[in-house]
Amino acid sequence: MSQTATPAAANEPRQRSVRVVMVGLMVAMLLAMLDNMIIGTAMPTIVGELGGLNHLSWVVTAYTLATATSTPIWGKLGDMFGRKNIFLMSIVLFLAGSALSGMAQTMDQLITFRAVQGLGAGGLIVGVMAIIGELIPPRERGKYQGLTAGVMAIAMIGGPLVGGSITDNWGWRWSFYINLPIGVVALAMITIVLHLPKKRTKARIDYFGAALLTVAITSLVLLTTWGGTQYAWGSGQIIGLLVLGLAALAGFVFAETRAAEPILPLRIFRSGNFTLISLIGFLVGFTMFGSMTFLPLFQQTVQGASATNSGLLLLPMLLSMMAVSMVAGRVTTSTGKYKIFPIVGGALIIAGLFLLSTMDVHTTRLMSGVFMAVLGLGMGCIMQITMLIAQNSVEMKDIGVGSSSATLFRTIGGSFGVSLFGALFTHKVQHGMSSVAGGQGSEATKGGAQLDPATVAKFPPAMKDAYFHAVASGTHVVFLWGAVISIVGFIAAWFLVETPLRGHAAKAAPAAEDTPVLADAH
Repeated sequence: MSQTATPAAANEPRQRSVRVVMVGLMVAMLLAMLDNMIIGTAMPTIVGELGGLNHLSWVVTAYTLATATSTPIWGKLGDMFGRKNIFLMSIVLFLAGSALSGMAQTMDQLITFRAVQGLGAGGLIVGVMAIIGELIPPRERGKYQGLTAGVMAIAMIGGPLVGGSITDNWGWRWSFYINLPIGVVALAMITIVLHLPKKRTKARIDYFGAALLTVAITSLVLLTTWGGTQYAWGSGQIIGLLVLGLAALAGFVFAETRAAEPILPLRIFRSGNFTLISLIGFLVGFTMFGSMTFLPLFQQTVQGASATNSGLLLLPMLLSMMAVSMVAGRVTTSTGKYKIFPIVGGALIIAGLFLLSTMDVHTTRLMSGVFMAVLGLGMGCIMQITMLIAQNSVEMKDIGVGSSSATLFRTIGGSFGVSLFGALFTHKVQHGMSSVAGGQGSEATKGGAQLDPATVAKFPPAMKDAYFHAVASGTHVVFLWGAVISIVGFIAAWFLVETPLRGHAAKAAPAAEDTPVLADAH
């Protein structure tokens, strides 16, 4: 007698396969997130061997630029030619860049190979998000949000520890080589288990639009990277970058209205939700990444924490973020409601940043940990929900550019935040040092406000105390302005329209050839 499988039983193999694919995707995401954390601790050793201290910042800038400029292009290529193969190409490119970086013999070679690595990294993040968007409908996607939050926590906590250990025991080159076995695991799992529909398109790639967008993003990132540090804000170089960036951006918008297959279709911004969530993502990147840059500095300088364990100092924030992200995902999956999370998250971020702005030289690590936990609660409400809303606000054919646009706005926001908050911090510290210690204080910080602990330890007691107070004052200004700017995102969240989340793909009755397929996990 034949037996009919229950829907739950029939769905079980698919759920197993989804979990296997998710593990592969999370490994790939870990590659991109962990890389900069590991390399940061290895940089002093790298400079000691290769030299080129004056080009040190370009090791990071080349990677960041390549990642930002390639992100929207990877998203569009996935929409046009199929997500799986494009994603696998980005992994291979990232691994090739990692291997070449590990073999670099000069600083110029390392910078070049880091750019190659960054090109691959741009496809890793957007590829993960777009594949999740195609594989798992928004209504069910919340169940997996905790995974991405967990990967972020692992990268931020484990990166500095792993980087320091690898550099000390195996040498700095293994900071790059370690990506190879991890990447091979991700490649194997995605290749074997994930089967998405193959796409063929006769449309031409929008090379002109891609070039204009690259120029615009490069100009704006360099402007925020160099402004107030390498060049004065009013210098010809910075003004020239601003003019070039705005002109390229205007040209890009015009070109996209004429392109047959635009690299970033402007139609996606007709959705009020997508435009609002892009603004919120930009502001989250601006305030969060901008202000978080100064948390380890405050703890290492004012509170005397070890630089090696700087990742552990962020545990209160990261654990609360991960816990709330999981809860938010489960609630969204079971109820289909999501608008409350950007609103509550926005309020908590404002509260967390304001509490952090009250820290001074007498604030204990326990108290700063409580403040960070409040900030983490707000981040947990917003970080993954923004991507969910962005993907639900575009058609399935545009889910790649939707994901890449959301990622790009957050990245650009973070770049602006780090630069502008850095300028505020530096000005405040230098003003505080000159006020308290006079010319000697100005001389001590003329090369920059972020002095390493070894340098500060050599200061006379009075100078050291003045620097601690100046750093506390600088972080106060940064966090306070972060709280003020976050109010804009909080207000924008109220205008989101809670449109129904798309259910399971099968319910939409797509054509059979367009349905994502998963290999059985057995």
